Amino acid sequence: MSDVYSLEGKVAVVTGVSSGIGQAIAVALAREGANVAGDYLSNAQGAAETARLVEEQGREVLIIQGDTGVEGHVQELADRTVERWGRLDIWVNNAARLMVRPFFETTTEDWHGLLAANLHGYYYGCKAAAQRMRGKGPGRIINITSEADVQVISGLSAYITAKGGIVGLTKVLALELAAYDITVNAVAPGATETPLNKVAYTDAVRAEYNKRIGLGRIGVPEEVADVVAFVASHASRYITGQEILVDGALSINGNVGHAAT
Repeated sequence: MSDVYSLEGKVAVVTGVSSGIGQAIAVALAREGANVAGDYLSNAQGAAETARLVEEQGREVLIIQGDTGVEGHVQELADRTVERWGRLDIWVNNAARLMVRPFFETTTEDWHGLLAANLHGYYYGCKAAAQRMRGKGPGRIINITSEADVQVISGLSAYITAKGGIVGLTKVLALELAAYDITVNAVAPGATETPLNKVAYTDAVRAEYNKRIGLGRIGVPEEVADVVAFVASHASRYITGQEILVDGALSINGNVGHAAT
């Protein structure tokens, strides 16, 4: 290949494309040459904007409404993608929601409701993608996890349980699907400016992040999306079963202000 980073001729699916990181990923993959399919739960206006941005890159787009916590919807998304373009090369599981709630205040309904999209939806996506990529590789499955499964935050018991489960799924599938020339990796954003974090990121939270992140600022969705575009490309062909942190050095920062000796 003359350009190992090019996605020209590829077809990608990205779940949860109506805003934030999902929208940025859809645009980044289109920028590199892929046609893009995706879905959204309720933000039709945001999904329409994503479609416009993908088409602005000169690529074709297909976006449908549905809940990734429902397996039938995920299978429909995969089927319609293959019907439209005749192939499926890249699948990015991104759709998720955030719930910040102390463990003792988390109901059984809260727990299962969050895991439906945040964990089960990733299983459904991996299954749908692997079924259609098997025997037709190379294929790329990319799961969006979180820096929070490495450096945990209290109040996120269900969310971090889901992200940790996705890391385990990623590693096992990397081994099981290697024989089919399908790589499976996770990309873990750190603190990132997205609508998902709008309420949780108070002024005090932002100040703390700016102090603790090695690069001195909260990230933006495009910085995560560019890493996903790399992992989706031929350039990443010997990387599988990995969780790649995109966190500006937040997770490695143990500085507490030691005095010089």
